[in-house]
Amino acid sequence: MVRESPDTFPSKSKHLSKPTISVESNKITHFFFVVLVGYTRFVTAYVVFTTQRNLSSQRTLAKMVHPVAEANEQSPFGSLSPSDFYAHHSVTHSSDYITNPRGLKLFTQWWTPLPPTKIIGIVAVVHGFTGESSWFIQLTAVQLTKAGFATCAIDHQGHGFSDGLVAHIPDINPVVEDCISFFDSFRARHAPSLPSFLYAESLGGAIALLITLRRGASRPWDGIVLNGAMCGVSAKFKPPWPLEHFLSIVAAVVPTWQVVPTRGSIPDVSFKEEWKRKLAKASPRRPLARPRAATALELLRVCREVQGKFEEVDVPFLVVHGGDDVVCDPACVEDLYRRAASKDKTLKIYPGMWHQMVGEPEEGVELVFGDIVEWLRTRAERAAGDGGA
Repeated sequence: MVRESPDTFPSKSKHLSKPTISVESNKITHFFFVVLVGYTRFVTAYVVFTTQRNLSSQRTLAKMVHPVAEANEQSPFGSLSPSDFYAHHSVTHSSDYITNPRGLKLFTQWWTPLPPTKIIGIVAVVHGFTGESSWFIQLTAVQLTKAGFATCAIDHQGHGFSDGLVAHIPDINPVVEDCISFFDSFRARHAPSLPSFLYAESLGGAIALLITLRRGASRPWDGIVLNGAMCGVSAKFKPPWPLEHFLSIVAAVVPTWQVVPTRGSIPDVSFKEEWKRKLAKASPRRPLARPRAATALELLRVCREVQGKFEEVDVPFLVVHGGDDVVCDPACVEDLYRRAASKDKTLKIYPGMWHQMVGEPEEGVELVFGDIVEWLRTRAERAAGDGGA
């Protein structure tokens, strides 16, 4: 019921001598009333539409299953071709080679969400030792892209499709510079207002920390996600005590000698589900031999370097780590969390999970990567809000 206000409609007083004025006033009032009702209906419809769209978006994110669920023992894409896989997930894929200052051709690739998904940020992916950007971690890249992030990745020297002696990193610094160079060029393709993040696994975690610590001319990162970060090699995985102490001598004499024994191959102690271990080993580009002497020595040195700089870490970060990780010591990321200067820092240790949490049963995968996507989206939305304020 609509009540008519006496202030709105003309009075019926006998003192009015010009009734035509009352008629005109009534028409004008009626016109504005119709406009007001129409506007109110429009606003109400828009609010309902926006709410339904947001709820639909939230439901889509809540139901977003990690693409590893579609993989099999032979292929990360399962029964699909790569092009069909990307189309199925509504993302585009491109790749290219870049040449670094050392003359090595490095493989790079990137993924972009298709409409109606809007790009809300950028994620640069950093893979780990003996890994590559085209196998398991690509599936995570696709999930991040579906969540609204333009995502890129690079194969380190000696890894994946890149040049270099296989799995040989005698010096981490050129690798860090390769990442900075490519990631900065990728960010330059997008609007500067887009927030940007690093997502890193295992050795990639140490590289990501070193990237953020090298201020230089690069634009600061809005946050990093460290998944199973190599802030310290687990004592359960290190070479036996005598060899670790003589490693510097061996590395000086025969730096590329694949002599360093570890307590199990990386896939065997990283992926809990057997079929995922088989998939990890199925990559024709994954080396399964022992680490080279100079590489093993450098990885141990990198751990000491990042541990010595924990107090300098001031970027927002999320750490996710398996409680039963026997490759990278969970105690070291706990130390990072305690000592880091970051005001926005989150540590999540998942009891019973292994080094590669994409290798967990489905419910574990969804838990971990759901936390990752939520953290990234929240920070991206927050950064966008701060930028628009």
